[in-house]
Amino acid sequence: MSDIENSAGDTRPIGVFDSGLGGLTVARAIATALPHESVYYFGDTKRCPYGTRTEDEVRSFALQAGRWLSKHDVKIMVIACNTATAAALRLAQQVLDVPVIGVIAPGARAAINSTRTRRVGVLATNLTIRSGAYTRAIQDLDAGVDVYGCPASSFVEVVEHELASGAHLQEQWLENEDIFDTPAVRALVGATVEPLRDHGIDTVVLGCTHFPLLVGPVRHALGPGVRVVSSAEETTRERADRYPHAPRAAGGRRRRAAASFCHDGR
Repeated sequence: MSDIENSAGDTRPIGVFDSGLGGLTVARAIATALPHESVYYFGDTKRCPYGTRTEDEVRSFALQAGRWLSKHDVKIMVIACNTATAAALRLAQQVLDVPVIGVIAPGARAAINSTRTRRVGVLATNLTIRSGAYTRAIQDLDAGVDVYGCPASSFVEVVEHELASGAHLQEQWLENEDIFDTPAVRALVGATVEPLRDHGIDTVVLGCTHFPLLVGPVRHALGPGVRVVSSAEETTRERADRYPHAPRAAGGRRRRAAASFCHDGR
């Protein structure tokens, strides 16, 4: 039974933490799958990107964010950042006084369910790839699957730079993949994923919550024979499947969801 299932009837918000704005893909997925849940989102834009930080730094940042969200009375904390999940999930679960879930295990399960050749690629930040977290998570489920990590920290910088510029603030950028599908981005993505083409993968995991915003260029670069799975979407799908009934307010009425967004901006 999942922690979110246990929280049925608890009207406190779900806390979502990310290194920047990419975790809004998780917040959106939660709002879509669990429309009567409230979400409190914290994006650490001041210290983004995390993928080039040390593990000790990322652990410290994650605990700071977790304690901050705890003070705002969230019922559960979702570490929407794959890098922070890889570096700090276990510690956060031990130290914080709220349940904490991450995004790597659901992404690994989705990859196992998707692959037929048992050859899986992982696009993630440098720290996530170095940690080996996805390789362990996938091979814990099927030791016969070959996992090929491909560091792509530059993708985070592309997304954060575009969003920080304010150019897309009036656009539905979370729903419109084409905003980031430009010739320059296609060229960057194509060069970055080139090593994966030599391994005969049939599935690639988007192991960073920023990366679903670049799914168009990724699909274009890898071709139609490679399935793309998102850790962000899979995390929410697993929880929604286990928690199909939205809580109701007093009198049997469905309560209205709310969203709050905070960031530690420059």
